[in-house]
Amino acid sequence: MRKREYLDTTTDIGFKFYQTKDDFLVDEINTTEFKGKGNYLILHIKKQELTTWDMVAIFAEYLAIPAQKIGYAGLKDKHATTTQYISIDASHEKLLKKFYHKQIKVLSTTRHSSSIRMGDLDGNRFSINLHFVDNIDSGRIEKCARKIAKNGLPNYFGYQRFGRDGDSLKQAQEMIKGDVFMEDTKVKNFLISIYQSTFFNDWLRERVILSLEKNEGKFMLLDGDVYQDLKGKFSTPKIKPTREFQAQNLNPTGLLCGRDVFRARDEALKIEKKFDDEFLQEKGYRRNALIYPKDIECKYIRKQTVLNISFTLPKGSYATVFLESIANKNYSAKDVKKKQTQAK
Repeated sequence: MRKREYLDTTTDIGFKFYQTKDDFLVDEINTTEFKGKGNYLILHIKKQELTTWDMVAIFAEYLAIPAQKIGYAGLKDKHATTTQYISIDASHEKLLKKFYHKQIKVLSTTRHSSSIRMGDLDGNRFSINLHFVDNIDSGRIEKCARKIAKNGLPNYFGYQRFGRDGDSLKQAQEMIKGDVFMEDTKVKNFLISIYQSTFFNDWLRERVILSLEKNEGKFMLLDGDVYQDLKGKFSTPKIKPTREFQAQNLNPTGLLCGRDVFRARDEALKIEKKFDDEFLQEKGYRRNALIYPKDIECKYIRKQTVLNISFTLPKGSYATVFLESIANKNYSAKDVKKKQTQAK
């Protein structure tokens, strides 16, 4: 897998961060205003050291219902403390009052007229501890973070997208060619997402390198780029929409290859077609090339040489990518795993 390249970085800052329940906190920002009445019970959940799927499976077993009957808006990290909303039929309300699990806490409940669906969230609020940071570097990190928030962060898929098995991409390619048959739908969809995400990351890497070489590190717009506006509509303007882009009203997008998807034209197509598979039968999508971290807050704890950085990202984006950009380093699951001696 190719190295993820970034536009704005610092140099020689060797901070570390760990994906643990104490150092990596994620709060889901809900997009729905719950009505307080209806046939669905909405639970605000805090979980630790569990994937969303793990948590859903625990509730499903407790209630003796299929996991598909439990609604959720997004998948949250396992090695973290995370909060999110789930929906369950209100007929289970009495039984849920007796629910207990040492890694799951029900923070609050309310009612709503519909279940939660995948994607029903605005974004996520992160609070992450960066370790081994001195006073000078804490200032440099904050300055770099705010510069990225202004200029935009390349919206790569993070290392978590690709699983821990380095052979996942090869398996995906063999499956798509028909050399391997996957009966498990969940595994099949996972491998398809890896295939699409790898193409997207490689496309974005090439666009970032082009921007570094020919546009002084500012993301370079090309004729034929496909843009997404604030309402989610796609277009290919005849003239580069520089002002709208700078105002963050339009965002250039990259291709997640597949069928029934808007593709680039002209100059932008020359790059995009290198990272396309027009024969892929699964549905294609487009993904914003840049995101803009919001509401950045930094708190330096001198005695512990820890900088706590908090920020908000739109849904589908990765906090680890933001930290990679600051550090000018690509991380892996191994890099962010705290050693047992450190955890004590």
